[in-house]
Amino acid sequence: MRSWLLLAVFLLLVRFPVLAQEAPTAPRTAVIVVIGAAGEEQFGEEFSAWAKQWEEAAGKAGAQCTVIGRDAAPPLDRDRLRDALSAAPAESPEALWLVMLGHGTWDGRDAKFNLRGDDISATELTQWLAPLQRPVAIIAGFSSSGAFLKPLAAPGRVIVTATKSGGEELYARFGGRISQAIGDATADLDKDGQVSLLEAWLAGARGVTEFYEKEGRLATEHSLLEDNGDGLGTPADWFTGIRATKRAKDGAAPDGLRAHQFHLVRNSDENALPPELRAKRDALELEVAKLREAKATIAEDQYYRDLEALLLKLAAIYQKTAN
Repeated sequence: MRSWLLLAVFLLLVRFPVLAQEAPTAPRTAVIVVIGAAGEEQFGEEFSAWAKQWEEAAGKAGAQCTVIGRDAAPPLDRDRLRDALSAAPAESPEALWLVMLGHGTWDGRDAKFNLRGDDISATELTQWLAPLQRPVAIIAGFSSSGAFLKPLAAPGRVIVTATKSGGEELYARFGGRISQAIGDATADLDKDGQVSLLEAWLAGARGVTEFYEKEGRLATEHSLLEDNGDGLGTPADWFTGIRATKRAKDGAAPDGLRAHQFHLVRNSDENALPPELRAKRDALELEVAKLREAKATIAEDQYYRDLEALLLKLAAIYQKTAN
């Protein structure tokens, strides 16, 4: 009798496939690469080559990748960027990476990223990103990009800029250095088999510094990292390895913790973690880091009780993946 029932179910599924439920689509990392207006042919070739490196890294990561500004279609890149951001899921445990490579300008009030056709300002980009309630990484690899940092800063975002202010308006090499580093195993400072955005930024920023020192030229770009939402940013020379060892005079919290949790191409252990568990793990790791930062202000017994509670939660997450 049971065999007849199984056969009947099979025939129903073949005859009426709509009755079979499809597995839900797993969330994917999204990468949007925007190639800015070149101005000169040489710059255009460089920007396209940098974009190719991000495209290759996204391919290794299995991420959805959109490249804007490379085709020969009419210059509607501003609209394409707006539409790409609008089409991206507003909520997801996976990150959206926005990579902008090219030139920028600043008029003393608002900075702009130069596109074919109409440019995009920091104010406009802030508005377009506002609906996204998901992890967001913004790589602003262009001149004057430092003026994008404060308006774009928000919880859950990591922002790296080529310059420390809008006033650094000359050609920025940082975009090329970080594009190379994102897929370069030598940038993996903690040797965990993957390059975090923090590590790629450090490699890129230090590569720029080495260029100016080798050429004996005055540096015209100074990269910043912002990942704690205060809009202040931290320079690369404040870091020893992957830890910020210098502090602001006003006691502002250093950046870097969240950026080290962003990986475009993950190692096998990271890939084994479901996105939802990875997000919980990241949140707990940030709590541990903040607790350690505040250790001097907490009674010793309370500190270790709080630390133990967090570590037990972390252990539970890894136990789930082990099972």
